[in-house]
Amino acid sequence: MKRMVWHSLKVFIIFIACTLLFYFGLRFMHLEYEQFHRYEPPEGPAIKVFHNDDVKRFRLFFRFGE
Repeated sequence: MKRMVWHSLKVFIIFIACTLLFYFGLRFMHLEYEQFHRYEPPEGPAIKVFHNDDVKRFRLFFRFGE
């Protein structure tokens, strides 16, 4: 009986340790990416992909399904 309780306790401790590791790992990743600004303007020789002139062509694309 003691052996079964000991094995059950070991499994419980390993489960708790892995759960805490996973939880704090996710918290660390969240804190790391929370400071990441996704919508900063591009730097360097970046070009604008979408121009206002393309709106008419874009609407035609969706209307006729080119």
